Amino acid sequence: MNWLKKTLDFGQKIKRLLKKRPSREDMEESDWTSCCKGPILKKDLEKNLWVCPEPECNKHHRINPKQRFDILFGKNNYEIFKTPIPKDDPLNWTDSKPYKERLKSARKKTGLECGMMVASGTINNIKITAVASDFDFLGASMAAAEGEAFLYGIQHAIENQTPFLCISAGGGMRMMESLISLSQMTRTTLAINELKKNGLPYLVCITDPTAGGITASYAMLGDIHIAEPGALIAFAGARVIQGTVKEELPEGFQKSEYVEKTGFVDLIVERKDLASKIGTLLSILLKKNSDISAEQNETSEDSQSLTRAAS
Repeated sequence: MNWLKKTLDFGQKIKRLLKKRPSREDMEESDWTSCCKGPILKKDLEKNLWVCPEPECNKHHRINPKQRFDILFGKNNYEIFKTPIPKDDPLNWTDSKPYKERLKSARKKTGLECGMMVASGTINNIKITAVASDFDFLGASMAAAEGEAFLYGIQHAIENQTPFLCISAGGGMRMMESLISLSQMTRTTLAINELKKNGLPYLVCITDPTAGGITASYAMLGDIHIAEPGALIAFAGARVIQGTVKEELPEGFQKSEYVEKTGFVDLIVERKDLASKIGTLLSILLKKNSDISAEQNETSEDSQSLTRAAS
């Protein structure tokens, strides 16, 4: 009977192994991920620009800034800038884990110093300055370092007279930096105003998820707002809103398709079409700005002629 007991024990071990859920780290290191129909090879997903190949699903998976720039500008066909990094943990914040340790873990996981990357590349022969957020870096929340990165990108765009593209993601302002993080809403808004004073286009591509103070500031100040299909776009959470208004929310509430109907998003664009669409939009906007500038110059010259004639 000893052999029977051993066989049963072995069977129980196999069951436990099968029931054990893989950790997030295991999933990240694996060659597989999951989508609508279960496991899918990451290399197959990558070939499809990290979009589910099933037409009825079409889920646009979250990707990091380098992957986004590869899609927009061509693989490694762009320049990444090193942005200023303020002092870590200015408020000496500790909750269940010290903030400095959270930053250290996020940097190790993503290879980034902060949750936003700034780059310069070309689409349709148009030089563009772009910023993109990495959701794997503390949920792409906004803090002083991310604010510095955004302002660096705006300054580069103004100095080089390029359009500015923001690829937004994130849950809002980072609580570990309190008012310092909240002040980034004002700083980014003022920077965008300077960009517009210089007659430079500001495009926003909203990706999943974009919420909180990010939605309430720079993600909703573009000349044109593009969104990826199925992206969550919100300020407060759906449960908070439902609890406040005491009503059932519509199906798909806060998804990009619903938000487009309300007018907060101008158009929804598939990831594979994003580069060509941005190129077309910028060609139109730059021509329009050029025509406006020419008209203003003509008006100014006419005014000067009238002034000379009057004197």
